[in-house]
Amino acid sequence: MLEDLKRMLGLAVKEDEELDQKLNWILGTTRARLKVLLGGIDPGNDLDYIITEVSIIRYNRIGSEGFQSHTVEGESVGFLSSDFDAYMDDIQAYKDAKNIDISRGGIRWI
Repeated sequence: MLEDLKRMLGLAVKEDEELDQKLNWILGTTRARLKVLLGGIDPGNDLDYIITEVSIIRYNRIGSEGFQSHTVEGESVGFLSSDFDAYMDDIQAYKDAKNIDISRGGIRWI
């Protein structure tokens, strides 16, 4: 997943220990947050695209944490309240398909 993230960010895929640590930390925290949104269930590999895309958002947001918008030299950028907002329908569809009901704290058996 690290190589995919680097490619999508336009970074060299070659090993860069400091950058790799930062990117792996971003990937790990993004996965952990997604796990919370899934009610403690580890996200399956079919949700890797969400982890990668939200990690890109988080990487590009470095230095602008906590801002709702940011303006530099006439260019204005607005941020969603949650980096996962654009993926909530996908997350809900995954939970529905896997019978995950976080309101009851786990998996639904039907």
